[in-house]
Amino acid sequence: MSTLTQAMIINGAVLIAVLEADLGPHRRIGRLRILRPALTAGAIVPLFVKSPATHGFGLALEVTAALAGLLVGLLAMAFTTVYRSPATGGPVSRAGLAYAALWTVVAGARAAFSYGSAHWFAPQLGRWMTEHQVTADALTDALLFMAVAMTLTRTLGLAARAMTAGRRTLGAAAE
Repeated sequence: MSTLTQAMIINGAVLIAVLEADLGPHRRIGRLRILRPALTAGAIVPLFVKSPATHGFGLALEVTAALAGLLVGLLAMAFTTVYRSPATGGPVSRAGLAYAALWTVVAGARAAFSYGSAHWFAPQLGRWMTEHQVTADALTDALLFMAVAMTLTRTLGLAARAMTAGRRTLGAAAE
């Protein structure tokens, strides 16, 4: 399987999984919703990350992409509301169009870059990679780390907010 095909599969799978889990009102936040992304990342990373960069520009690129994923994951959480369900009292979330647009734009940008790296600007990218000693694996890993960091940040944000929503509800009831 080509690197481009791998990148597109991962990108599409992450987008579909996140939108399926999060879009709409009253999305239950339970153990499976919190554990599934972590387990998925645990399966995807060893499957697709062949040899992560350990130094130089390759490592810097991977770390920068992971940090970008963290920041975009935090932005995604700004478009997510977590609250206690009036019906069940359990934690639920609501995410709408802005949330879906953010995830879609980021996934689209990663897909466009992946496609462009093979078809639109391959010579320029190849020259840059040679000059900075960045391998194709490091570039692919960076995109993967960005997607995983974004997903895990969103997941940890949901978990933290679910616990906080419970405390706020209990605190308000005690007053």
